[in-house]
Amino acid sequence: MSLEYIEIKKIDSSSAEALSSLAKSIYVHHYAHLWNTGGMDWYMNEFAYPASKLKLEIENENCLHYIAYINKTPVGYLKINIDAALKGGNKKEGIELERIYIDYTAVNKGLGTYLMNYVFDIAHSYQKKYIFLKAMDTAVLAMKFYAKMGYELVGRFRLSDTIFHLMKEEYRGMCILKKELKD
Repeated sequence: MSLEYIEIKKIDSSSAEALSSLAKSIYVHHYAHLWNTGGMDWYMNEFAYPASKLKLEIENENCLHYIAYINKTPVGYLKINIDAALKGGNKKEGIELERIYIDYTAVNKGLGTYLMNYVFDIAHSYQKKYIFLKAMDTAVLAMKFYAKMGYELVGRFRLSDTIFHLMKEEYRGMCILKKELKD
C-alpha cells in the first residue's frame, strides 16, 4: 500500500451515521471475543456507537473525529480529546487519543503508523506536552505497536463491573500509556 492513497478527513456531525457504521464494522472484527452473550450488541448499539451519541461527541468542540480512507474507501478512524489530562494533570498540557481503529483489511499496511504520526502533528499544533491513551492489557499486538511509537506504561485500571458486566472478566484490564512530546 502506498501512503499517497491515504486520506484523512475531519468529519462533522453530518457524518455521524457513516462513523457509526464504520465503527461497528471495525469493532466486530477486532473485539467480538471480549463479550458474553448480548454484550457486543449493547456496546456497539447503545453504549459506544449509536449515531445519536456520536453526533453529540462530534459536536463537542473538545473532540476531533477523523475518518481515514485508502483509495476512497473508509478503513479507520480517530477520536481525539484536545484538552485532556492524566489524573492530577493540567488539561492544557495533554491530549487524549481515545480511539484509533483500523479495519482488519488495512492492518499491518502502515496505516497505524501514518495515523499515529497524524495525531502527533495535531498534538504539536495544539502545543501539547504529551499524548495519552488507554488500551486493553490483553491487546499484545497493540501494546507492541504503542511501545514502538514511543508510548510508555504509566498506569493500570479495570473496567467497571457495574457498566461492563457483559464483558468477559479476563478482558477488563486496561493500561494507560503516555508519550512525551518534544518541542
